[in-house]
Amino acid sequence: MITIAVANQKGGVGKTTTAINIATAMAATGWKTLLIDLDPQGNASTGMGVENEDRANSSYELLVEGMPLGECIVPSTIPGLDIVPATQDLSGAEVELVSVEDRTDRLRNAIAGHGEHEICFIDCPPSLGLLTLNALGAADTLLVPLQCEFFALEGLSQLLQTVERVQQRFNPDLGIIGVVLTMFDRRNRLTDQVADDVRDCLGELVFQSVIPRNVRLSEAPSHGLPALVYDHDCAGSRAYMALARELIGRLPEERKAA
Repeated sequence: MITIAVANQKGGVGKTTTAINIATAMAATGWKTLLIDLDPQGNASTGMGVENEDRANSSYELLVEGMPLGECIVPSTIPGLDIVPATQDLSGAEVELVSVEDRTDRLRNAIAGHGEHEICFIDCPPSLGLLTLNALGAADTLLVPLQCEFFALEGLSQLLQTVERVQQRFNPDLGIIGVVLTMFDRRNRLTDQVADDVRDCLGELVFQSVIPRNVRLSEAPSHGLPALVYDHDCAGSRAYMALARELIGRLPEERKAA
């Protein structure tokens, strides 16, 4: 199973929207996909239409109580896409895990050897705490949503420093599969300037596909649906399908089993 953490310590960058829709797009292209909601806010779970009563076994039980992964997986309404939901209990996980010896390896150990899915996306909280460190420790690679705004590069540099520390201490094989520009608005000159700066700085690491500001992307979670299901023909949905195709092109050839 290829495991991709969707992370950025800055909030409001379209991280959860990206996790939901890229997972849906991958499932739509035939990949057996798992989405792990590791954010205590549980927005990815809500956005996938998982009700509270269906979250009895969540990522909290997976991380803190050591429950087997298979018992925490909930099928979604999307064929080929399953989810490990999150609850507010997860907000206490960082405190509860502080004294645990393998506190940064809990997720890696939990998903090790899982063969029922071909690809897994982990929706991380908007911080660089213990939950995100677990995701980075378990992941093969990192997908970074980056909002096209003034402080984007500053936040990105902090994340890249964290990735370097994780590589040194926990996961030497962690890579970055790419940076995706989100909330792109061609009417705003600053947007183009930030996009140009990011591409100048990171080069081919930045995906060519960009995610536009789109009303349908914002509406979809309130209906408990990914945008690709809510309105498959909107600009945001088309952008995420293009991103999925580009992402598949960056995966190791020997892992493209779908």
